[in-house]
Amino acid sequence: MRKYLFIVFLLATGLTANAKTHQPDSVMHRDGLYVNNMKIYSDSAIFQGVNLKLDLFNTCYYLGRSLGKMQTYEIAVNTRLKNRFYPTLELGYTQGELGATGTLWNGTGGWASVGLDINGLRRAIESQNALLVGFRVGTSIQQYDLTNVNVEDSYWQKEVEMQFTNQKRTECWGEIVAGCQVNVYSGLTMGWYLRYKLLFTRKVADGEPLPYFVPGYGYRDFTQWGISYYIGWKF
Repeated sequence: MRKYLFIVFLLATGLTANAKTHQPDSVMHRDGLYVNNMKIYSDSAIFQGVNLKLDLFNTCYYLGRSLGKMQTYEIAVNTRLKNRFYPTLELGYTQGELGATGTLWNGTGGWASVGLDINGLRRAIESQNALLVGFRVGTSIQQYDLTNVNVEDSYWQKEVEMQFTNQKRTECWGEIVAGCQVNVYSGLTMGWYLRYKLLFTRKVADGEPLPYFVPGYGYRDFTQWGISYYIGWKF
């Protein structure tokens, strides 16, 4: 009898030691589930965290395209609701100069856009990955100079070079976006968006010099494609 009690004691001690040695990577606390030290909200919770993101693609693209003369920065914040909906706010700033066919745009401007993404993945509560489709409505305000602009003289029927300084303009546009957001480790996230943009402000006053670049939108065509690549942190 003592022999069997001793064996049971050894087995119980071994199981207890093994449980202490191999802790699971997910731990339940009173205020929620934690996986790898990151808080995971339940499916029943309405608010399920905030993600702060920095766009790297456009910053590097315009710096390279302008040989360091153009700087553009963008941050974005999205909130996850009900494991499905992602209200999003994007803010940005641009300064520098770009040239095309001899004309030089030199300006500064800021922009903001708001919208909503919908997660196309239905997953376990622990997963932070999302496949997103949504929309944005954006607006920008800029102050700029246009120099070396070739304008046709209606009287002499020839082109003359003109300079336009201290110009101001507000633009509005809409976007359809599709992309993803992936949790890399703990709170670190990465993701990208493919954007299709449509310019709303198309009316032009007679003689008004239009900028060929719009902060937050891109070159001033009626439609425009864009790409964003983000690195972020989930709170």
